[in-house]
Amino acid sequence: MTRFWLGGYGPAMEGSADGIGLLAGDESAPTVLEYRGAITQTPSPSWLAQHPSLDVVYAALEGDAGVQAFVRSGESALRPLGEPVAAGDGVCHVAVSSSGSFLIASCYGDGRVVRIGIDVQGRLVPDAVNKAAELRAALLGEPLEEAPPAGVAAAASDPYSGELTATGDKRSSHAHSAAFLADGRIATTDLGFDLVRIWRPIAGGLVLDHEVVLPVGTGPRHMVAHPSGHLHVVTEYSCEVFTLAAGRDGTWAVVSSVLTSPIAEIGVDFPAELARTRDAQFLYTALRGSNTIAALRVRGGGEALESIALADSGVDWPRHHLVHEGKLLVAGQRSDTVALIDLDERTGAPLDIRHVAQAPAPTHILPVR
Repeated sequence: MTRFWLGGYGPAMEGSADGIGLLAGDESAPTVLEYRGAITQTPSPSWLAQHPSLDVVYAALEGDAGVQAFVRSGESALRPLGEPVAAGDGVCHVAVSSSGSFLIASCYGDGRVVRIGIDVQGRLVPDAVNKAAELRAALLGEPLEEAPPAGVAAAASDPYSGELTATGDKRSSHAHSAAFLADGRIATTDLGFDLVRIWRPIAGGLVLDHEVVLPVGTGPRHMVAHPSGHLHVVTEYSCEVFTLAAGRDGTWAVVSSVLTSPIAEIGVDFPAELARTRDAQFLYTALRGSNTIAALRVRGGGEALESIALADSGVDWPRHHLVHEGKLLVAGQRSDTVALIDLDERTGAPLDIRHVAQAPAPTHILPVR
């Protein structure tokens, strides 16, 4: 049976999801997917991540500024594994280390990048700083002053501090995603400050190594690490994909950039996710606005991309998508649907929309392992 956990937006985030949902297809018709309902009562679990070795799933609770762990308790069931752990305002992405010993939470609202520990059973390790403050307050009867979460990485200043946004507002930091690099370092995007930051993990936290500054107003959002070692970064505002590479001294820099599509319309189209095929020959990004899927071919040794096709996504506001068994699944946040699209194995181009399933405000699709 083909099954996927679905993240979604609840009423507080202008959506209709009740929690983490289940999307499944029968063995007799694996490409005909059906929403089986919410399996947790969780407010706006907008992004999900799987533990590398345990049956534990982590959810970014975007409207509640926290991250929560869930353990699989049946064939298609999850139950909470501990209480939510504080992360930051608008936490919109979580990425789990290959060791399973910690995760990185990216917070759009306040720009925080937070390292949260994971114990051997998959539980999130509570914030040591806040726990100490809570204990002191309880013992002394003092009011609890809010303390920043342990493992919060301090963001650097805006390289374009004199610039304003397109609407004339002051620029703000908006962390949006994290990716683990082959050398053990971690890359994060700052959509508001047009940065890709490179961090070194240390005990209980992160240390900023250096930054890659992208052109002002590009809005780096999500990333894909290529097997060659290159890092592809899609930008929400400029509709581009930048390719980064590390030099001999370990410093990352931009080596190429390409428009997601020659007919992408800046200010109308807003790229969301970036996903690649298993053989790493093709990348796909979804353009919210025109509601299309842009396909790109990887050139050379991963250092360049070429736009090859643009197709209907089959949904409204395609917030997330993934490649699964030669097909593309696309989550339509505003249409309350998930579309299944055939892919041409030879050219990489999206083909026909094979099936559309109803699902409440889907924002993330995670295969059930």
